[in-house]
Amino acid sequence: MKYKATRFKSLEVCLKELEPFIRDGAHLQTGKPFVRFDGLRSRELLANWLLCVAVNSTTQPNRLNFTSDPTGGDGIIIDITTGETWQTEHVLVPGGQFAHDGSIDAQILEAVESKQNKGGRAYASGKTLVVFLNSGGGEWFPTKVARQLPKVDFEAVWVVGLQSANTGEYLYSVTRLDLSRGQAPAWLVRIANDFTSWIVEPVQ
Repeated sequence: MKYKATRFKSLEVCLKELEPFIRDGAHLQTGKPFVRFDGLRSRELLANWLLCVAVNSTTQPNRLNFTSDPTGGDGIIIDITTGETWQTEHVLVPGGQFAHDGSIDAQILEAVESKQNKGGRAYASGKTLVVFLNSGGGEWFPTKVARQLPKVDFEAVWVVGLQSANTGEYLYSVTRLDLSRGQAPAWLVRIANDFTSWIVEPVQ
């Protein structure tokens, strides 16, 4: 059975529509789900956008895009070239008054483990888990965290988070917790202050 999903016309249009929620900041943590996107929250839209632009920087512009997930997930990444799709689930590492104690490394690992324990193999198998790190731009070590990652049934685990917001320019990190190439690949996504463009810089 096919389901009708919602998708932005382009990643450029998506970024512009996300602008007020990114600038607000608080909305990313506590904002209500959007009905027209099948219940996705602003942070889930942003995280999927970040994942797409980071990977696209290594292949070709606009190859990856994403849609809502009418079956109840947190969005579906789609390869426009091949038609391949990846269903995502998201988990939040909160900041502010909701922040947890402990290092950022420990908070990420705890969030991953809690999501795995939510439904076990049947829930996680074949899906991509995205951790939205909202506890601040403090230092953490992607390769170290990838080495300590508990056994999970998710196909892939990503972490995205705000690094800084200076003079209206927003800098986000995007990391895949994968050691197949020796260290966890990571990128910085620099969003222009007018929210009409971005630059992706590989970190490792």
